[in-house]
Amino acid sequence: MALRLTQRLLQTQTPFLTRGYPMLVTKEKSEDVAHTKSSLQKKVTRTDIPSAQYGGRHAVTMLPGGGIGPELMTYVREIFSYCGAPIDFEVIEIDPSTEGNDDLDYAITSIKRNGVALKGNIETKSQELSEVSRNVAIRNELDLYVNVVHCKSYPGIPARHQDIDVVLIRQNTDGEYAMLEHESVPGIVESMKVVTVENAERVARYAFEYARQNNRKKVTTIHKANIMKLSDGLFLECAKRVHKDYPELEHDNMIIDNTCMQAVSKPHQFDVMNMTNLYGTIVSNVLCGLMGGAGLISGRNYGDHYAVFEPGTRNTGTAIAGKNIANPVAMINASIDMLNHLGHKEHANVIYEATYQTIVNDAIRTPDLGGNHSSTDVVENILKILSAKRVNWPHGNYFNQL
Repeated sequence: MALRLTQRLLQTQTPFLTRGYPMLVTKEKSEDVAHTKSSLQKKVTRTDIPSAQYGGRHAVTMLPGGGIGPELMTYVREIFSYCGAPIDFEVIEIDPSTEGNDDLDYAITSIKRNGVALKGNIETKSQELSEVSRNVAIRNELDLYVNVVHCKSYPGIPARHQDIDVVLIRQNTDGEYAMLEHESVPGIVESMKVVTVENAERVARYAFEYARQNNRKKVTTIHKANIMKLSDGLFLECAKRVHKDYPELEHDNMIIDNTCMQAVSKPHQFDVMNMTNLYGTIVSNVLCGLMGGAGLISGRNYGDHYAVFEPGTRNTGTAIAGKNIANPVAMINASIDMLNHLGHKEHANVIYEATYQTIVNDAIRTPDLGGNHSSTDVVENILKILSAKRVNWPHGNYFNQL
Protein backbone atom coordinates (compact mmCIF):
# COMPACT_ATOMS: atom_id res chain seq x y z
CA MET A 1 0.00 0.00 0.00
CA ALA A 2 2.81 2.39 0.90
CA LEU A 3 4.44 1.76 -2.47
CA ARG A 4 1.20 2.45 -4.36
CA LEU A 5 0.67 5.67 -2.38
CA THR A 6 4.21 6.84 -3.15
CA GLN A 7 3.74 6.12 -6.86
CA ARG A 8 0.47 8.06 -6.91
CA LEU A 9 2.08 11.05 -5.21
CA LEU A 10 4.94 11.04 -7.67
CA GLN A 11 2.48 11.00 -10.58
CA THR A 12 0.59 14.02 -9.26
CA GLN A 13 3.55 16.20 -8.24
CA THR A 14 4.76 19.03 -10.43
CA PRO A 15 8.25 18.30 -11.81
CA PHE A 16 10.94 20.00 -9.74
CA LEU A 17 12.30 22.16 -12.53
CA THR A 18 8.91 23.70 -13.27
CA ARG A 19 7.69 24.02 -9.70
CA GLY A 20 8.99 27.50 -9.07
CA TYR A 21 9.17 28.83 -12.63
CA PRO A 22 5.77 29.95 -13.92
CA MET A 23 7.35 30.97 -17.25
CA LEU A 24 8.48 27.39 -17.86
CA VAL A 25 5.21 25.65 -17.02
CA THR A 26 3.50 24.13 -20.04
CA LYS A 27 0.12 25.32 -21.27
CA GLU A 28 -1.49 22.11 -20.08
CA LYS A 29 -0.01 22.53 -16.58
CA SER A 30 -1.20 26.14 -16.43
CA GLU A 31 -4.74 24.96 -17.15
CA ASP A 32 -4.46 22.29 -14.48
CA VAL A 33 -3.62 24.77 -11.73
CA ALA A 34 -6.02 27.49 -12.87
CA HIS A 35 -8.42 26.54 -10.07
CA THR A 36 -5.93 27.88 -7.53
CA LYS A 37 -6.50 31.48 -8.63
CA SER A 38 -8.99 33.80 -7.06
CA SER A 39 -11.64 35.18 -9.39
CA LEU A 40 -9.87 38.56 -9.20
CA GLN A 41 -6.55 37.04 -10.26
CA LYS A 42 -8.19 35.20 -13.15
CA LYS A 43 -9.54 38.45 -14.56
CA VAL A 44 -6.62 40.73 -13.86
CA THR A 45 -3.43 38.67 -13.66
CA ARG A 46 -2.03 35.28 -14.54
CA THR A 47 -0.48 34.68 -11.10
CA ASP A 48 -0.67 31.06 -10.04
CA ILE A 49 -0.14 29.93 -6.48
CA PRO A 50 3.27 28.21 -6.54
CA SER A 51 3.06 24.43 -6.34
CA ALA A 52 3.64 23.12 -2.84
CA GLN A 53 6.56 20.86 -2.14
CA TYR A 54 6.14 17.34 -0.84
CA GLY A 55 4.07 17.29 2.33
CA GLY A 56 2.11 20.40 1.29
CA ARG A 57 4.84 22.86 2.29
CA HIS A 58 5.78 26.02 0.40
CA ALA A 59 9.21 27.55 -0.05
CA VAL A 60 9.16 31.33 0.42
CA THR A 61 11.96 33.85 -0.07
CA MET A 62 12.58 35.97 3.03
CA LEU A 63 14.37 39.30 2.62
CA PRO A 64 14.83 40.80 6.12
CA GLY A 65 16.17 44.11 4.77
CA GLY A 66 17.64 46.74 7.09
CA GLY A 67 16.68 48.52 10.30
CA ILE A 68 14.03 46.61 12.24
CA GLY A 69 13.50 44.10 9.42
CA PRO A 70 15.70 41.28 10.80
CA GLU A 71 14.10 41.31 14.26
CA LEU A 72 10.58 41.41 12.80
CA MET A 73 11.37 38.44 10.57
CA THR A 74 12.57 36.54 13.63
CA TYR A 75 9.17 37.08 15.25
CA VAL A 76 7.37 35.87 12.12
CA ARG A 77 9.44 32.69 11.99
CA GLU A 78 8.79 32.05 15.68
CA ILE A 79 5.03 32.43 15.22
CA PHE A 80 5.00 30.23 12.12
CA SER A 81 7.01 27.56 13.88
CA TYR A 82 4.74 27.67 16.92
CA CYS A 83 1.50 27.14 14.99
CA GLY A 84 3.01 24.76 12.42
CA ALA A 85 2.54 26.95 9.34
CA PRO A 86 3.78 24.83 6.38
CA ILE A 87 6.34 27.37 5.15
CA ASP A 88 10.07 26.90 4.60
CA PHE A 89 11.87 30.24 4.41
CA GLU A 90 14.88 30.82 2.19
CA VAL A 91 16.54 33.74 3.99
CA ILE A 92 18.62 36.09 1.84
CA GLU A 93 20.50 39.02 3.33
CA ILE A 94 21.16 42.04 1.12
CA ASP A 95 23.98 44.20 2.47
CA PRO A 96 23.03 47.87 1.88
CA SER A 97 26.63 49.04 2.30
CA THR A 98 28.07 46.96 -0.52
CA GLU A 99 28.49 48.19 -4.07
CA GLY A 100 27.39 45.92 -6.86
CA ASN A 101 24.16 44.05 -7.32
CA ASP A 102 25.19 40.42 -6.76
CA ASP A 103 23.02 40.11 -3.62
CA LEU A 104 20.11 41.69 -5.44
CA ASP A 105 20.45 39.36 -8.41
CA TYR A 106 20.47 36.35 -6.10
CA ALA A 107 17.37 37.61 -4.29
CA ILE A 108 15.48 38.07 -7.56
CA THR A 109 16.50 34.60 -8.70
CA SER A 110 15.20 33.16 -5.44
CA ILE A 111 11.83 34.91 -5.80
CA LYS A 112 11.52 33.66 -9.36
CA ARG A 113 12.25 30.16 -8.10
CA ASN A 114 9.80 30.27 -5.18
CA GLY A 115 7.16 32.60 -6.63
CA VAL A 116 6.52 34.38 -3.32
CA ALA A 117 8.55 36.55 -0.95
CA LEU A 118 8.18 38.18 2.46
CA LYS A 119 10.21 41.37 2.52
CA GLY A 120 11.47 44.11 4.82
CA ASN A 121 12.58 47.47 3.47
CA ILE A 122 16.05 47.27 1.89
CA GLU A 123 18.25 50.33 2.24
CA THR A 124 20.39 51.58 -0.62
CA LYS A 125 23.12 53.60 1.05
CA SER A 126 25.35 54.12 -1.97
CA GLN A 127 24.80 57.33 -3.95
CA GLU A 128 26.55 55.98 -7.04
CA LEU A 129 24.40 56.14 -10.16
CA SER A 130 25.20 52.50 -10.88
CA GLU A 131 23.62 51.45 -7.57
CA VAL A 132 19.86 51.22 -8.10
CA SER A 133 17.26 51.14 -5.35
CA ARG A 134 16.99 47.48 -4.43
CA ASN A 135 13.30 47.83 -3.56
CA VAL A 136 12.41 49.44 -6.89
CA ALA A 137 14.64 47.03 -8.82
CA ILE A 138 12.83 44.02 -7.34
CA ARG A 139 9.44 45.42 -8.27
CA ASN A 140 10.55 46.32 -11.78
CA GLU A 141 12.43 43.09 -12.51
CA LEU A 142 9.50 40.94 -11.34
CA ASP A 143 6.94 43.27 -12.95
CA LEU A 144 5.05 43.67 -9.68
CA TYR A 145 2.83 46.25 -11.27
CA VAL A 146 0.28 46.75 -8.49
CA ASN A 147 0.60 47.48 -4.78
CA VAL A 148 -2.44 46.97 -2.54
CA VAL A 149 -2.67 48.55 0.92
CA HIS A 150 -5.88 48.02 2.89
CA CYS A 151 -6.07 50.80 5.46
CA LYS A 152 -8.59 49.57 8.03
CA SER A 153 -8.76 50.93 11.58
CA TYR A 154 -8.28 48.80 14.68
CA PRO A 155 -10.88 49.57 17.40
CA GLY A 156 -9.48 51.26 20.46
CA ILE A 157 -6.12 52.18 18.91
CA PRO A 158 -5.38 55.90 19.55
CA ALA A 159 -5.77 57.60 16.17
CA ARG A 160 -6.82 60.84 14.49
CA HIS A 161 -9.84 59.09 12.97
CA GLN A 162 -11.70 55.87 13.73
CA ASP A 163 -13.50 53.44 11.41
CA ILE A 164 -11.34 54.13 8.38
CA ASP A 165 -11.69 51.46 5.66
CA VAL A 166 -9.91 52.50 2.47
CA VAL A 167 -8.09 50.36 -0.11
CA LEU A 168 -5.16 51.94 -1.96
CA ILE A 169 -4.36 50.50 -5.39
CA ARG A 170 -1.00 51.87 -6.47
CA GLN A 171 0.79 51.53 -9.80
CA ASN A 172 4.14 50.04 -8.82
CA THR A 173 6.53 50.25 -11.77
CA ASP A 174 5.89 53.45 -13.76
CA GLY A 175 5.85 57.09 -12.74
CA GLU A 176 8.67 58.90 -10.97
CA TYR A 177 10.10 55.56 -9.80
CA ALA A 178 11.29 54.70 -13.30
CA MET A 179 14.79 55.80 -12.12
CA LEU A 180 15.47 57.60 -15.40
CA GLU A 181 17.56 60.66 -14.54
CA HIS A 182 20.35 62.51 -16.28
CA GLU A 183 22.27 65.76 -16.10
CA SER A 184 21.66 67.38 -19.47
CA VAL A 185 24.23 70.15 -18.81
CA PRO A 186 26.20 70.87 -15.62
CA GLY A 187 23.82 72.08 -12.95
CA ILE A 188 20.60 70.95 -14.69
CA VAL A 189 19.17 67.53 -13.83
CA GLU A 190 16.15 66.05 -15.55
CA SER A 191 14.06 63.19 -14.13
CA MET A 192 11.57 61.40 -16.34
CA LYS A 193 8.07 60.44 -15.23
CA VAL A 194 6.90 57.48 -17.30
CA VAL A 195 3.22 56.61 -17.77
CA THR A 196 2.23 53.89 -20.21
CA VAL A 197 -1.20 52.90 -21.46
CA GLU A 198 -0.54 49.25 -20.68
CA ASN A 199 0.34 49.75 -17.02
CA ALA A 200 -2.20 52.51 -16.43
CA GLU A 201 -4.99 50.34 -17.82
CA ARG A 202 -4.10 47.18 -15.93
CA VAL A 203 -3.78 48.93 -12.57
CA ALA A 204 -7.10 50.69 -13.21
CA ARG A 205 -8.71 47.39 -14.13
CA TYR A 206 -7.30 45.84 -10.98
CA ALA A 207 -8.84 48.66 -8.92
CA PHE A 208 -12.28 48.35 -10.52
CA GLU A 209 -12.22 44.57 -10.40
CA TYR A 210 -11.17 44.66 -6.75
CA ALA A 211 -14.07 46.99 -6.01
CA ARG A 212 -16.52 44.71 -7.80
CA GLN A 213 -15.27 41.52 -6.15
CA ASN A 214 -15.23 43.03 -2.66
CA ASN A 215 -18.59 44.83 -2.79
CA ARG A 216 -17.04 48.29 -2.86
CA LYS A 217 -19.02 51.17 -4.31
CA LYS A 218 -16.58 53.75 -5.62
CA VAL A 219 -13.13 54.11 -7.19
CA THR A 220 -11.31 57.46 -6.98
CA THR A 221 -8.42 58.10 -9.36
CA ILE A 222 -5.73 60.38 -7.90
CA HIS A 223 -3.77 62.59 -10.30
CA LYS A 224 -2.23 65.97 -11.09
CA ALA A 225 -3.53 66.23 -14.65
CA ASN A 226 -4.15 69.95 -14.29
CA ILE A 227 -0.36 70.43 -14.40
CA MET A 228 1.05 67.21 -15.90
CA LYS A 229 -1.44 67.12 -18.71
CA LEU A 230 0.22 64.38 -20.77
CA SER A 231 1.44 61.91 -18.13
CA ASP A 232 -1.25 62.19 -15.46
CA GLY A 233 -3.75 63.07 -18.17
CA LEU A 234 -3.07 59.68 -19.78
CA PHE A 235 -3.40 57.88 -16.44
CA LEU A 236 -6.76 59.56 -15.77
CA GLU A 237 -8.02 58.91 -19.29
CA CYS A 238 -7.17 55.19 -19.00
CA ALA A 239 -9.12 54.97 -15.74
CA LYS A 240 -12.15 56.64 -17.31
CA ARG A 241 -11.99 54.23 -20.24
CA VAL A 242 -11.77 51.16 -18.01
CA HIS A 243 -14.65 52.44 -15.88
CA LYS A 244 -17.00 51.92 -18.83
CA ASP A 245 -16.74 48.17 -18.21
CA TYR A 246 -17.97 48.64 -14.63
CA PRO A 247 -21.15 50.72 -14.91
CA GLU A 248 -22.41 49.65 -11.48
CA LEU A 249 -19.43 51.34 -9.79
CA GLU A 250 -19.06 55.06 -9.16
CA HIS A 251 -15.87 56.70 -10.45
CA ASP A 252 -14.53 60.11 -9.59
CA ASN A 253 -11.11 61.75 -9.58
CA MET A 254 -9.19 64.07 -7.29
CA ILE A 255 -5.99 66.11 -7.51
CA ILE A 256 -3.23 64.77 -5.27
CA ASP A 257 -2.78 67.87 -3.10
CA ASN A 258 -6.50 68.08 -2.42
CA THR A 259 -6.49 64.33 -1.76
CA CYS A 260 -4.01 64.75 1.10
CA MET A 261 -6.13 67.47 2.68
CA GLN A 262 -9.33 65.44 2.25
CA ALA A 263 -7.66 62.32 3.65
CA VAL A 264 -6.66 64.18 6.80
CA SER A 265 -10.02 65.93 7.28
CA LYS A 266 -12.60 63.48 5.82
CA PRO A 267 -10.99 60.08 5.11
CA HIS A 268 -14.31 58.23 5.21
CA GLN A 269 -15.31 59.65 1.81
CA PHE A 270 -12.80 57.32 0.10
CA ASP A 271 -13.46 53.69 -0.77
CA VAL A 272 -10.97 52.37 -3.36
CA MET A 273 -8.22 54.71 -4.57
CA ASN A 274 -6.37 54.26 -7.89
CA MET A 275 -3.12 56.19 -8.22
CA THR A 276 0.37 56.39 -9.68
CA ASN A 277 3.51 55.33 -7.89
CA LEU A 278 4.66 58.45 -6.03
CA TYR A 279 1.14 59.50 -5.09
CA GLY A 280 0.61 56.05 -3.61
CA THR A 281 3.65 56.46 -1.39
CA ILE A 282 2.38 59.78 -0.08
CA VAL A 283 -1.27 58.81 0.47
CA SER A 284 -0.50 55.44 2.07
CA ASN A 285 1.78 57.09 4.62
CA VAL A 286 -0.81 59.78 5.35
CA LEU A 287 -3.59 57.26 5.93
CA CYS A 288 -1.43 54.91 8.00
CA GLY A 289 -0.37 57.88 10.11
CA LEU A 290 -4.02 58.77 10.73
CA MET A 291 -4.73 55.22 11.90
CA GLY A 292 -1.90 54.86 14.39
CA GLY A 293 1.38 54.83 12.49
CA ALA A 294 3.58 52.67 10.32
CA GLY A 295 3.45 49.57 12.51
CA LEU A 296 -0.03 48.24 11.71
CA ILE A 297 -0.80 47.95 8.01
CA SER A 298 0.64 45.51 5.47
CA GLY A 299 1.17 45.87 1.73
CA ARG A 300 0.80 43.37 -1.10
CA ASN A 301 2.67 43.52 -4.43
CA TYR A 302 1.34 41.50 -7.33
CA GLY A 303 2.50 40.78 -10.86
CA ASP A 304 1.50 38.25 -13.47
CA HIS A 305 3.81 35.60 -12.01
CA TYR A 306 5.06 36.65 -8.57
CA ALA A 307 3.86 38.13 -5.27
CA VAL A 308 5.83 39.99 -2.59
CA PHE A 309 4.44 40.92 0.83
CA GLU A 310 5.80 43.66 3.10
CA PRO A 311 4.75 46.38 5.60
CA GLY A 312 2.46 48.91 3.97
CA THR A 313 4.54 52.06 4.52
CA ARG A 314 7.87 50.47 3.54
CA ASN A 315 9.75 52.12 6.41
CA THR A 316 13.14 50.83 7.53
CA GLY A 317 12.90 51.95 11.18
CA THR A 318 16.65 52.28 11.61
CA ALA A 319 16.32 54.65 14.60
CA ILE A 320 14.55 52.02 16.73
CA ALA A 321 16.39 48.92 15.51
CA GLY A 322 17.56 46.65 18.32
CA LYS A 323 15.64 48.52 21.05
CA ASN A 324 12.82 45.96 21.37
CA ILE A 325 10.15 48.61 20.80
CA ALA A 326 9.38 48.11 17.09
CA ASN A 327 5.76 47.26 16.39
CA PRO A 328 5.72 43.78 14.80
CA VAL A 329 2.07 43.89 13.71
CA ALA A 330 2.61 45.24 10.15
CA MET A 331 5.11 42.49 9.33
CA ILE A 332 2.90 39.84 10.96
CA ASN A 333 -0.02 41.11 8.87
CA ALA A 334 2.18 40.87 5.76
CA SER A 335 2.92 37.24 6.64
CA ILE A 336 -0.83 36.63 7.10
CA ASP A 337 -1.44 38.05 3.61
CA MET A 338 1.22 35.69 2.31
CA LEU A 339 -0.42 32.66 3.95
CA ASN A 340 -3.79 33.61 2.46
CA HIS A 341 -2.18 33.96 -0.97
CA LEU A 342 -0.67 30.49 -0.68
CA GLY A 343 -3.98 28.98 0.36
CA HIS A 344 -3.10 28.36 4.02
CA LYS A 345 -6.16 30.24 5.21
CA GLU A 346 -6.55 28.28 8.46
CA HIS A 347 -3.11 29.31 9.68
CA ALA A 348 -3.68 32.86 8.43
CA ASN A 349 -6.95 33.19 10.32
CA VAL A 350 -5.67 31.85 13.60
CA ILE A 351 -2.60 34.15 13.55
CA TYR A 352 -4.78 37.12 12.62
CA GLU A 353 -7.19 36.40 15.47
CA ALA A 354 -4.32 36.10 17.97
CA THR A 355 -2.77 39.35 16.75
CA TYR A 356 -6.08 41.21 16.81
CA GLN A 357 -6.85 39.99 20.32
CA THR A 358 -3.39 41.03 21.50
CA ILE A 359 -3.52 44.67 20.42
CA VAL A 360 -7.29 45.31 20.64
CA ASN A 361 -8.73 43.19 23.46
CA ASP A 362 -5.63 42.66 25.60
CA ALA A 363 -4.18 46.14 24.85
CA ILE A 364 -0.63 44.76 24.56
CA ARG A 365 0.82 47.62 22.50
CA THR A 366 4.21 49.06 21.66
CA PRO A 367 5.00 52.76 22.34
CA ASP A 368 4.02 53.87 18.81
CA LEU A 369 0.43 52.89 19.67
CA GLY A 370 0.48 54.62 23.04
CA GLY A 371 1.44 51.50 24.97
CA ASN A 372 4.40 50.64 27.15
CA HIS A 373 5.03 47.08 26.06
CA SER A 374 8.00 45.75 24.13
CA SER A 375 8.06 43.95 20.80
CA THR A 376 8.63 40.64 22.56
CA ASP A 377 5.66 41.30 24.88
CA VAL A 378 3.41 41.51 21.82
CA VAL A 379 4.83 38.34 20.27
CA GLU A 380 4.72 36.38 23.53
CA ASN A 381 1.05 37.27 23.99
CA ILE A 382 0.31 36.12 20.44
CA LEU A 383 2.04 32.82 21.19
CA LYS A 384 0.09 32.48 24.43
CA ILE A 385 -3.18 32.82 22.52
CA LEU A 386 -2.01 30.39 19.85
CA SER A 387 -1.23 27.82 22.55
CA ALA A 388 -4.99 27.51 23.14
CA LYS A 389 -5.69 26.89 19.46
CA ARG A 390 -5.37 23.87 17.25
CA VAL A 391 -4.84 24.18 13.51
CA ASN A 392 -5.41 21.03 11.50
CA TRP A 393 -4.58 20.91 7.81
CA PRO A 394 -5.37 20.29 5.02
CA HIS A 395 -8.87 19.13 6.04
CA GLY A 396 -11.12 18.87 9.06
CA ASN A 397 -12.30 21.25 11.73
CA TYR A 398 -9.62 23.92 11.61
CA PHE A 399 -10.23 25.95 14.72
CA ASN A 400 -11.01 23.82 17.72
CA GLN A 401 -10.44 25.19 21.16
CA LEU A 402 -8.46 22.71 23.26
